[in-house]
Amino acid sequence: MLLDVLSVTPTADFQLELAFENGEQRRFDMRPLLAMRPWNRIASASLFERVSVAYGTVIWPGEIDIAPETLYDDSVPLSSL
Repeated sequence: MLLDVLSVTPTADFQLELAFENGEQRRFDMRPLLAMRPWNRIASASLFERVSVAYGTVIWPGEIDIAPETLYDDSVPLSSL
């Protein structure tokens, strides 16, 4: 099932707090991806914080994004933290 991301909030430790269209609030840890292309281009806090939502997923300037199913499948519910 493909769920759109409705909102995103970046955290100081390179994580994303996400709201999905099914009402779930989840946290996705970006740290493992920041060593890989293309995400290594957003490995500074000032660039990472420029995240926004478009087309049902999260995006950064420079056409950097992550598939919404990856964000959902590899995140944890905020209620479990």
